[in-house]
This record gives sequence, structure tokens and C-alpha cells, in this order.
Amino acid sequence: MATEALVIDWAQMPTYNTIMSVAAGAGLLLVVGLGRAVLHRPKEVAVEGWALAFGVLGVLLTTTGLHMTLTWPLAAGGFPFDNVIFGEPALGFGVLLLAAAFWLWKRGRAALDAPEPLAVLRRTAGPMSVLILGLGLACFAIAAAGVGYELFAAPPEEPISGEFADYPMIEAVFISGLYVLVGVGAVLFPVALAKPRRWVHRVIGVVWGLAGLAFLLFGALNYFTHIGLIVNTMG
Repeated sequence: MATEALVIDWAQMPTYNTIMSVAAGAGLLLVVGLGRAVLHRPKEVAVEGWALAFGVLGVLLTTTGLHMTLTWPLAAGGFPFDNVIFGEPALGFGVLLLAAAFWLWKRGRAALDAPEPLAVLRRTAGPMSVLILGLGLACFAIAAAGVGYELFAAPPEEPISGEFADYPMIEAVFISGLYVLVGVGAVLFPVALAKPRRWVHRVIGVVWGLAGLAFLLFGALNYFTHIGLIVNTMG
């Protein structure tokens, strides 16, 4: 017996977690890159370039995340939890990137030229680490919900990802795993500021680097898979 083709009213299903994923991935990679540069060669950091990069990514994530967070539900066709899973973390990360861009542009050069630049950065980032810790814990909660409710599975009509439609736990574990990686780095961030340890810096760099690369590549792939899903379900 033939199954009825899936038809989606895309006027009720706006989706742009493609650009959000690419921007979030790039943001994580750049945070790791800046951290390594500051640790090893602070005098050589071109703060204006980092400020511009953080500013661009911050605008992308703040605007898309804010719209997704405040438009409830954004995806009225069946995915209202995307507002929480994608919108709110993107908004939080975007605002943090904008704040970092502003500070780097205004104070970055003077801070890195100081006798103890790392001490200056730790004191500056200390109050913000409370929010970063909270976002890290939120990532753990999102990961638990993703596995517990088997979220993130693509329908069969979506190219590539849809091949695993009959095995929803595969994509649930994959995406939830990325949130766990981000959460680990965020939870360790206040530790890195309070008691600097080389192993802590390395763990943060590895988990954020892996998550950033995965989000970047997965978001780029989704430009194909999401376009294919739209074409296959327009009716």
C-alpha cells in the first residue's frame, strides 16, 4: 500500500537554523582560535579583525535567535520546541559575541598590551561566566530532551538525513552529543577563569572545536537537505 506523500505548508513552517548552525559553528571555532592566540601570542592578536568577525556572527545569531525566541511558535506546523532548542541558545550566544566584539574593539588592544593580559581578561569575563555556566547547563537539558523524546529526526522526504528516518535515535544522539560538547566547555569556562589550568583550557578547546566544526559542516549540509525537503513537500 502506497503511503501518502508528506505535504508541508511552508508559510507556517519558516526555518533558518541553517544559517544559525553555520554561524554558531563559526563562532565556537573563532572563540577557540582567539583563546589559543591570547594564550600563546597576545601581542600579535589583530583585535579589530576578531571584533569584526564576532560582530558579524553576533548580529546573525542575535537577530535570528531573537525572532525565533519571540515568535511563538515559529514552526506552527509541528516543531514548536525548536524555539527553545535553537532560538534561545542562539540568542544567548549571539549577544555574548556582540559584547565580546564591542569590548575587543574598544579595549582589546590595551588589555592584550598590559603586563598580565590574561589576568585582565579573566577579571573582565568573570561576571559573564555566570551566564555562560547557565547556558552550559541548558545545553545538557536540551541534550537530555533530545535523546529522551527522540527529537531531531528528519522525515523520509529530506535528502541524506531522511535515510535515517526509521532510526530516530541516530540523529537524536548526534545533535544531542553536540549540545553536550558545548555544555562541557561552558560549564568549565568559569573554572578556567577562577583557577587557570592547562588541562582545562585544552578540554574547552577540544570540545568547542569539535562542536563548532560539526555545527558548521552540518549547517552547510542542511542547505542542500532543507532545500530538498522543501522541494519534496511543497505539494
